[in-house]
Amino acid sequence: MDEKTTRELLVKSLSWGEAHADWNHAIENFPANLRGVRPKGCPHSAWELLEHARIAQHDILEFCRNPKHESPDWPSGYWPATPEPRNAAAWDKSWKHFQRDNKEMADLIADPETDLTAPIAHGSGQTILREVLLVVDHNSYHLGQLVLVRRMVDAWSKM
Repeated sequence: MDEKTTRELLVKSLSWGEAHADWNHAIENFPANLRGVRPKGCPHSAWELLEHARIAQHDILEFCRNPKHESPDWPSGYWPATPEPRNAAAWDKSWKHFQRDNKEMADLIADPETDLTAPIAHGSGQTILREVLLVVDHNSYHLGQLVLVRRMVDAWSKM
C-alpha cells in the first residue's frame, strides 16, 4: 500500500461507520432530557461518554502537535464532573469541539509533511501513527457504549 492510500485509510478510519453507527448517527437528535441518564447497570451517561471522548481526543491531538501541551490529571481530568450537561449549549459545544478536533487530526494525518512513523520529538517513543490508532480505538470503544446507552434509555427509536 502506498503512503497516500495509507493516509486516506487512516483519515477515513477516524469517522467511518461502515459496519456500525457512526458518531453523527449516535449523537443526532439525542433527546436533551436523556443525555444525563445513567441506565441501570451502566456507569456512564451519554453526556459523560461524549465529553470523555472529546477530552481524550483533544488531549491526543494536542500531544501530537504541541510540545508544551499538558495532559489533564488522570483519571479525573478526562471525565465531566456530572452525569448531565449544564445545558443544551454545553452538549452542542462538546459535540462541535469533538468534530473539530477529529477533523484537525484528519488534517494532520493527510498532510504529506507529517511523518507518521517518526517518534514525536517531545514524547517517549510515540508516533503520530500510534496516536491516531489510539484515537480510533478509544473513540470506537466509547461510541459502542454511547449506542448501547442510547438504546437503553430508549432514545434510538426517537430519531
